[in-house]
Amino acid sequence: MSLLEREDTVLVVVDVQGGFLARTWFSDQDAVAAGTALDRIVWLVALAARLGIPVVVTEEEPERNGPTDPRVLERLPAGTPVLRKPTFGLAGTPEILAAVRDTARGAAVVVGCETDVCVAQSAIGLREQGFGCVVVDDATFSPGEMHARGLDRLAAAGVDRNHAKGVTYEWLRSVHDAHAVLGAPGLPTPPFRL
Repeated sequence: MSLLEREDTVLVVVDVQGGFLARTWFSDQDAVAAGTALDRIVWLVALAARLGIPVVVTEEEPERNGPTDPRVLERLPAGTPVLRKPTFGLAGTPEILAAVRDTARGAAVVVGCETDVCVAQSAIGLREQGFGCVVVDDATFSPGEMHARGLDRLAAAGVDRNHAKGVTYEWLRSVHDAHAVLGAPGLPTPPFRL
């Protein structure tokens, strides 16, 4: 896939819920990785809102896994759909697929939980539905080796990968836009060196 065009991108936030980000059996390494991914997700949501990029959010069994993380919710653009996802891949839920299509964007940037199941199946499903699709590998999370396995599955399916800083600068494209957008108040502290 070519460079991301912000005018043709939708950000898809998959299941960024406490039940996936904070399990009692997580190792210290899992907890750090989940926190790092969440910081990057919050950053990308805030940047998308600043740039006018539409966002679609999914939740799997919120009564069991909790709602979308409040740090994400507070950064969402007004009117962002937050939709219940009863299927692992969002393309299997007509209302969610319709919400992504309704943005009239051709490329989906996918972040969230868990890399090896819902993120992978959602990205592959979106690609099969004709969307260009990029998974942000440092803004997705699964515990243990499942993160790497999910990324391997995505690569095998031909889904492109990028990282949060790479997506940031593809959306900005110019030094002028970078200074204008990143220098204005209101964005969270960047989770990486800009």
